[in-house]
Amino acid sequence: MTVGSVRRRTALGLAVLTASGTLALASPGTADAASACSGRKTRTLAFSTGEVRIYRRSGYVCAVTVPKRPGARQWMSVSVRARGGRPVVDEGLFSKRAGPVTVHAGRRQVWVKGAVGRGGVSSGWIRC
Repeated sequence: MTVGSVRRRTALGLAVLTASGTLALASPGTADAASACSGRKTRTLAFSTGEVRIYRRSGYVCAVTVPKRPGARQWMSVSVRARGGRPVVDEGLFSKRAGPVTVHAGRRQVWVKGAVGRGGVSSGWIRC
């Protein structure tokens, strides 16, 4: 290898690292909630003070409640229940999100609930 090719490869590597670092810093709020659950997002249930994001992957359903105004600690909850089972709940004082909660649903319907402060949402029985 010549000196010129080594410099080109080094410059290319530095450019890739800089670009990936810039993208990681560009949207920290959305990456936090998205990394909590794996799989593909199937639904978003919006309400006055936030939203519940529902994900599905190989028979499992995962849900996260995200507030409209993150930062201050506030009461949040998220619950997922597969038909015929018991609900899995995460609730308390959080600053960024409540959850993730995951339940094995298979092909069954699920009932998802979420709340931030006084606002909340309940899905009823849905198929994700």
